Amino acid sequence: MGLIYAEVELINNVDIMDARRYMIGEEEIRRMRVTMLVDSGSFMMVINETIREYLGLPIKEKGRAVQLADGSWVEYDVVGPIDVRFADRQATCNAFVLPGDCEPLLGAIPMEEMNVIIHPSRQELIVHPAYPRSNAYRL
Repeated sequence: MGLIYAEVELINNVDIMDARRYMIGEEEIRRMRVTMLVDSGSFMMVINETIREYLGLPIKEKGRAVQLADGSWVEYDVVGPIDVRFADRQATCNAFVLPGDCEPLLGAIPMEEMNVIIHPSRQELIVHPAYPRSNAYRL
C-alpha cells in the first residue's frame, strides 16, 4: 500500500469555546485546511510549528518523550485541544509539534474517534461503511 493523504480541517478548540461564550465572534475562530499523511502506526496526531502558530494552540506539555518508528527516542511539545474534521466527522485531540514545516500526520486516535478507516484498494481515508451516520459509533 502506498502513502495515503487526507484533507482535514483543524480548528482551535479554545476559540470554539470562546465563541460559544460570546467572548469572540464566529469569524475569529482560527481554522485551516491541511493535507495530512494518514498514519495508522502513529497513535497521536502530529502537526508542525507553522500550523501551531497559525492556529495559536497553547502548549500543554513541554518535551514529552516519543519513540519513533526507528526505535529512537525524542522529545516533542504537546498542544491542544484541536478539533479535527473530515467529511461529516469530528474529533477533539492533542497533537505533538514537530519543528518547522515537517509533514503533519493524522494518527490512530483521531481516526478512531472520527470512525474513519483506510480503504486499502482505493488508497484513501473513508467514513467507516458500517457506521455511515456521523453520530453512530461502536463502543
